[in-house]
Amino acid sequence: MDWFTAPDYWLSRLVFQRALAGLYFVAFLAAALQFRALLGERGMLPVPRFVARVPFRRAPSLFQLHYSDRFFALCAWTGCGVSAALVAGLDSRLPLWGGMLLWLVPWLLYLSIVNVGQTWYGFGWESLLLEVGFLAVFLGNDDVAPPVVVLFLLRWVLFRVEFGAGLIKMRGDACWRKLTCLDHHHETQPMPGPLSWFFHRLPRPVHRVEVAANHVTQLVVPFLLFTPQPVATAAASLMIVTQLWLVLSGNFAWLNWITIVLAVSALELPGDAPDLPATPLWYEVTVLAVAALLLALSYHPVRNMISRSQIMNRSFDPLHLVNTYGAFGSVSRIRHEVVVEGTADDVPRRDSEWREYEFKGKPGDPRRWPRQFAPYHLRLDWMMWFAALSPAYAGAWFGTMVERLLENDPATLRLLRRSPFPADEPPRHVRARLFRYRYTTWRELRETGACWERTYVREFLPPTRLTRPAAGQSP
Repeated sequence: MDWFTAPDYWLSRLVFQRALAGLYFVAFLAAALQFRALLGERGMLPVPRFVARVPFRRAPSLFQLHYSDRFFALCAWTGCGVSAALVAGLDSRLPLWGGMLLWLVPWLLYLSIVNVGQTWYGFGWESLLLEVGFLAVFLGNDDVAPPVVVLFLLRWVLFRVEFGAGLIKMRGDACWRKLTCLDHHHETQPMPGPLSWFFHRLPRPVHRVEVAANHVTQLVVPFLLFTPQPVATAAASLMIVTQLWLVLSGNFAWLNWITIVLAVSALELPGDAPDLPATPLWYEVTVLAVAALLLALSYHPVRNMISRSQIMNRSFDPLHLVNTYGAFGSVSRIRHEVVVEGTADDVPRRDSEWREYEFKGKPGDPRRWPRQFAPYHLRLDWMMWFAALSPAYAGAWFGTMVERLLENDPATLRLLRRSPFPADEPPRHVRARLFRYRYTTWRELRETGACWERTYVREFLPPTRLTRPAAGQSP
């Protein structure tokens, strides 16, 4: 079938595949380095407890069949290794069926992690990586030209990501319609980056232009993805520029990067296409069958997207094959942060010395400038932002985190930038307090060197101690 392939997109496919493999690597690396404290046998939300109450059909995962911390580590590091091999182009050195199987490995491994990840993996970019990763299985290698159907499905994902995000904004917070959301967003976003302070301090008319441009990019431009070239390339390029602007303004894990990768698949990049063999019939039949399945599964996401009661970031099937997306339907006006502290005093007093735990990404010390972490995902830091919005977001795991801090648990401490207590001298009590944070002004920044100013609001968790002594402590 001559219409089945699009040889002119061979370079776009190559860039897309290598970039997607890189994002897979980042995702698996984050899982390997963070899982023990978050999901391990002594984690804040242990996988064994989860799989004991959730059946396989609702959350298919290798860890439903067997779980140990060692097995999880093996899966995560295997994912890193396979992803690195894909970045290096191993799939192109294999026969077509072998390349497809190689791409299937990281998808199966990451699906297994996401489906037992609970709160820590409840972000839209997890499902997005799985949906895009599944399509990558059928995109082919150097044995075939890129199939038109899969390229169309990739644009269909990109359309839903952008258009869904645009709709949720227009239906949500009124500040999006008034073009005023960016008066607050750069200051109150989950994890600011090193340039977020400067973005916040841009003149308000510039913020209005930013919001208006965002609406055009998310509500108008996505339809142009399905037009002939070079219009589709221009539309995808505009999306890439918009996403790079977001990359500079904050830390959103790999959400912006995978959107960029999706947009690359719609570009008609210059370059002479190599001579490629004829497409095998079994491959054509497989791709068309998968496409029919995915279009059928699109019913619920589309119905949600056009509904007035649209919800963000939800999977409608346990394999995360077709999902609904969206971001920042509402924008906070005030930034709150939970500050966690410990003391060595047996009985906390008014004059006790409380030492602050420093997190890697979330704001803490007002003088410490935010760093760039994306596309790497600091899961605990992100959930601490949600905890500051409402204690309900932290109810399932915050108490266990405090307990691990009281024990000086090495896995938990590795999630932090710095613990104020020596490894052999854990704190006697840990408490949490809620502060209001705001960006300093230009004058305050020059005078104090601090990018934040914080004000105490209330107690979040009263001083808490272990009911049994931690190792190294006397009763």
